[in-house]
Parts: sequence; structure tokens; C-alpha cells
Amino acid sequence: MELSINNLSKTYANGVVALDDVSLDIPTGLFGLLGPNGAGKSTLMRTIATLQEADSGEISFEGIDVLRQKSEVKKVLGYLPQNFGFYPKDTGYNLLDHFTLLKGVRDKKERKAKVEELLKRVNLWNERKQKLGTYSNGMRQRFGIAQALIGNPKLIIVDEPTAGLDPEERVRFHNLLSEIGENIVVILSTHIVDDVSDLCMNMAIIDKGRIILKENTLDAMSQLKGKIWEKEIPKGELPKHEEKYDVISTRLFAGTTFIRIYSETNPENGFSNIKPSVEDVYFYHLSQAN
Repeated sequence: MELSINNLSKTYANGVVALDDVSLDIPTGLFGLLGPNGAGKSTLMRTIATLQEADSGEISFEGIDVLRQKSEVKKVLGYLPQNFGFYPKDTGYNLLDHFTLLKGVRDKKERKAKVEELLKRVNLWNERKQKLGTYSNGMRQRFGIAQALIGNPKLIIVDEPTAGLDPEERVRFHNLLSEIGENIVVILSTHIVDDVSDLCMNMAIIDKGRIILKENTLDAMSQLKGKIWEKEIPKGELPKHEEKYDVISTRLFAGTTFIRIYSETNPENGFSNIKPSVEDVYFYHLSQAN
């Protein structure tokens, strides 16, 4: 099972190039699409979900022409957008029952069984009678996954799913995504590097509408082995180090600045070689693209 994207482009009326000749092959499992805000992630997700048109290119999934056979795509698609609309005065059970009816499940007994199964799967059965307006952010996201799972989709798209979640809800949501992504294609679009690091075997980085990396996640980290170095410096020395080294990221901890640089040889001068992370992969490739 594979989603294939070939030479996809989209330019908005205001001249912004959202997608610039994007090509990706996305296999079964959890696939991470990383990129800064405004990089083109949501445009790509909405295009795959048949919610907007591309200017050119092709997308295919399991023999379906995604851009032209939209009704066929919707039969196999589950979608959790970045801003999932909900009805705050309705209960979780009633709204999911309504969504299931809209998906074509007419038989009341069958629909009841499906709604119960989905609410239990996302751990919301005990909250089924609560109004959605009382749900926490994490509960709303889990409800969003429940509606995305109606119809047993083969392709699920989740757009910025953990933004705003507390650590406990984030872990719960990660576990749910891991379970879902075992036998279908799940695309996780996010700017949160840890989401991809924790979940995804394969990843891509998009910036300014272009794919700047597509790689197995472990391989991407392995390619930077021995080339990432870290050092603690006074904050005022950052400009000097940026002039001398290929600084890929900085972080402030307890009033001290830590910098990470890319270097194929030992830069000495107090730097320590560290094990590369997905965050290093992300910042290195962004720095090379800009």
C-alpha cells in the first residue's frame, strides 16, 4: 500500500508558491511530514484530502487517481484537519453517531456497535455523554481520530495533531496513532520534531513548498553521525560563533546558551561530538536549504 505524489504544484492567487514540484512516495505505516509554519504542509494535506485543487501534478493511491476520482478517495480516507470543527453543545456519542450516519451506515444496530467500538478505541467511552464543549484539547483530538476512523480507511491524514496538548495527552495520542498506523498509510503533518522522532519510520521535510529531504528516519540520523557538535557558550558570543561555524541550532537553558554545529571534522575549541537526533536532521537540512 503506497501513496504516490508526482510533480505536484500549487500557486495561490496572491502569488505565494505553496507547492513547488513536490514528489513523494509514502508507504504503509506512519510517515512524518516536517516543516515550519507556512512551508506548504497544510496545502499538501488538503490537496491529498481532495479539499483543494492542484495546478499540476498527480497523486495516486491503490489505483485511485486522487485528483480526479474524489468520490473514490473519500471511501478510503480519514482526515483530521489542524482545526477540527465540532459542535460544543452536542455529546460525543450523538455527534459520532451522526458522522457514522453521514458515512452511509443506515442500520441503527450496526451504527450503535460502530460508535461504541470507536469511542472505546480512542478511550472516550466513559465521556460519551459529555458535551464536546467540555472536552479537553486532547479529548477533542481523540474524538477527531474516532471520526477519521469511520469506514475503516486505508489512508489517514492528521494535520498538526499534538499542538496544544499537555504531555500526558500527547503520549496517549502517540500511542493511539502508533496502533492505527500498523497496517495503513498514516501521514502525520507537523512542525513538532518530537512527534516524528517518536512515531515515524519514514519522513520528509518541506520548506517553502519544496521537499528538501525524504528519507528513512534512522538513516537520516545515521548520515549525520560524527558530524554534530555541541558547546556551551556565553550568550554574547553567539554572533562570533555563527560567523566561524555552521550553527544549525541554539537553545537556552538556565541562562546558558548551547549551540549545535555541523562539521565533518573535529572543530575542537571545546566542542563535544553528540549523537544526532531528528531535530538535528531537521535544522541541518533547513539551514542548507536557506
